[in-house]
Amino acid sequence: MTLTKRLLLSAGLAAAFAGSAFAQTTTASPPAATAPAAAGTRFITVSSTTSTQDSGLFGHILPLFKAKTGIEVRVVSQGTGQALDTGRRGDADVVFVHAKAQEEKFVADGFGLERKPVMYNDFVLIGPKSDPAGIAGTKDIAAALVKIQERGVPFVSRGDKSGTHAAELNLWKVAGVDLDAKKGSWYREIGQGMGAALNTAGGMSAYVLADRGTWISFKNRGDLAIAVEGDRRLFNQYGVMAVNPAKHPHVKINDGQAFVTWLTGPEGQKAIADYKIDGQQLFFPNATQAGA
Repeated sequence: MTLTKRLLLSAGLAAAFAGSAFAQTTTASPPAATAPAAAGTRFITVSSTTSTQDSGLFGHILPLFKAKTGIEVRVVSQGTGQALDTGRRGDADVVFVHAKAQEEKFVADGFGLERKPVMYNDFVLIGPKSDPAGIAGTKDIAAALVKIQERGVPFVSRGDKSGTHAAELNLWKVAGVDLDAKKGSWYREIGQGMGAALNTAGGMSAYVLADRGTWISFKNRGDLAIAVEGDRRLFNQYGVMAVNPAKHPHVKINDGQAFVTWLTGPEGQKAIADYKIDGQQLFFPNATQAGA
């Protein structure tokens, strides 16, 4: 069964997962050095996860949005918890993350306007090709984690309170593994983002949970490969919200809402679907799917 079909079977599920740890600021232009924006440049600030940035998605879709509207998007790339906090402080006009429960609370607390689904992909468990846990090719993420813990095989955790970290911790609970009691030298928390976690896993011949988009775009794979995929519990939904001007009157609500409308409309959804690396689609638009 193809990835698309597997994910479509899961598309009705909700996931409370999210992004990455370290923050960086970029613009709709590629990340190469650029001159400061001219005074009067029309722009919005979007706080988002590093998976949308590091996967290259923003580099693909933001120039299209700017060409359509004349609005430049400046991205603050962080873990989902940090991205939502940026919105709470009024330091962003739009929040675009992947932690549905946290997004809904953000709106319920009055910091964001309506949450809208945007797209989905999934998480994958990455590990060394030698597969010391004996889990390669399986689809049961809980059973795989139990084997990793029982055998004391190295596992890298982002440990950064990001959405991906939250997803990982939830999966250990689903697997019935009490990390507080079972943690040992085999479990390494690095307090860094997805790229760093993958690099660390490669250096340690360890397992690590990653979002598929970042994995597809990750170039320094070395001896790493996908060990477990296809479990519906690995489903990963993204949502977007404009920051509420009632909380922060200075936010650029009209231009922010224009981005939300474009992202969830036909043009934005097509742009997301069109983004591929080596023929592989990284994200699957589902803005029109009820309950996503």
